[in-house]
Amino acid sequence: MPKALKRFLLPAVILALGLAGLYVTTLVYAMGEALLAAVMLATLACFVWIYTTQKAYAYRYLFPGIGAALIFVVFPMLYTIRIGFTNYSSKNLLNFKRATQYLLEETYRADGSTFNSEVIPDGGRWRIRLEDADTGAAFLTGPVPLEQTEPAEQAAVTLPAVPTKEPVPDGVMTLREIIERQDALKNLVVVLPSGVHVRMTGLHELAPQRLQYTRNADGSLTNNQDQSVLRPDFKTGFYETADGEQVQPGFQVDIGWRNYTQIFTDASLREPFGHIFVWTVIFSALSVLFCTSLGMVLAVLLNWDSLRFKGAYRLLLFLPYAIPSFISILVFKGLFNQNTGEINLVLHGLFGLSPTWFSDPFLARSMLLIVNTWLGFPYMMVVCMGLIKAIPNDLYEASAVAGAGPITNFFKITVPLIIRPLTPLLIASFAFNFNNLVLVNLLTGGLPDYLNTSVPAGTTDLLATYTYRIAFQDSGQKFGLAAAISTVVFLMVAAIALIQIRATKISQQDKG
Repeated sequence: MPKALKRFLLPAVILALGLAGLYVTTLVYAMGEALLAAVMLATLACFVWIYTTQKAYAYRYLFPGIGAALIFVVFPMLYTIRIGFTNYSSKNLLNFKRATQYLLEETYRADGSTFNSEVIPDGGRWRIRLEDADTGAAFLTGPVPLEQTEPAEQAAVTLPAVPTKEPVPDGVMTLREIIERQDALKNLVVVLPSGVHVRMTGLHELAPQRLQYTRNADGSLTNNQDQSVLRPDFKTGFYETADGEQVQPGFQVDIGWRNYTQIFTDASLREPFGHIFVWTVIFSALSVLFCTSLGMVLAVLLNWDSLRFKGAYRLLLFLPYAIPSFISILVFKGLFNQNTGEINLVLHGLFGLSPTWFSDPFLARSMLLIVNTWLGFPYMMVVCMGLIKAIPNDLYEASAVAGAGPITNFFKITVPLIIRPLTPLLIASFAFNFNNLVLVNLLTGGLPDYLNTSVPAGTTDLLATYTYRIAFQDSGQKFGLAAAISTVVFLMVAAIALIQIRATKISQQDKG
């Protein structure tokens, strides 16, 4: 490649990518996603600076990872924090502008005749034929295209109609075609010679309709049926009547720290949150303890030189980790079934017991720990096997000369030498189990539930599943409250991880 071409190729590519990124960022901002647009703009600015400045040459190899972290890690975190300061919920989904437009587009059935309708083909376009249900007078509109586009892309089309005496021709639009083009048909406003405006009220019916609300100069809305006035309340996020009645849909508003204060001040929310937090910490700690202990013991046994068929044992014991977890969880859900599960059948046959695994809180939590240990011990076993291989055999030989047995070797040599390199993995495992949403959702769904709570909360819920249920299973779908809880959970996990890392460093320094 000529040097001159090579010299200008990189700047040209950077310029093209920068302009394309700026265009996409502008589109994102125009869609109302200001926070995402800001993150994209910051990433784009870093990209241009790094690839056009010699001082930042070393960062060119790091930028792809940094850029991905900004967009896929930093942005979701900032977006979640931002939602936590709003009233975002299933009742307050729209922004103020869109909620206002929704109300202004509402119509109601006005007085007047009802017209039966047929959609007639006309050279690739369509005409609407109307017939007065009372008098039999017929009218025909001009041709209009009826595209199958999204409603948001359509604008209302005013279509004048003239009297006609022609009968209904063959080849009219079928019912299936009408349903497919229903959105486009609803946007048609047919104007009759008398000046009456009619719109689609049924698949084969048009009738006079009027707009439900009219916007006033001060931003309020007047109801054209009863002349009542709606005013927006930016504290509650609803248009309200004079007597305080809220009108759907609501809109998103900033509510400050209300969601966060509700977590700690609302007794019906605070009490289950506290119980679930304690259980989440216990579950995470016990899961790490059981998985690590079982994995370490099995790793020691599989490193025993006199053990035959070690390869077959390793394969069998690693299978629980190789099988997708959601399959194993659903299998265990069937095994623990109170009436038909094999576990209860065996327990009933041997001891006459039929434990209620899913309805008793203690048994349900025990079941979670059993299944999670089964899913997690193979990985710990493989890691411990590798760490044990790195221990010099001289230590075990010296221990044997001193008369020490296998138990002494395990606690005095094996555990102390592998626990230090294993510590970062234990911390990561604790953080993972702290947010183990898949296990709880598939196995218990958080049940059995606590009573007298304002949001769904179960005795087997972790903070992650508790937040999920508030966001997607509660009747109100309180996304803002769920985002606030997610932020609190993130801070808790970060604090616990920092404490664990700090404690590990201190213990290592003391041993050193």
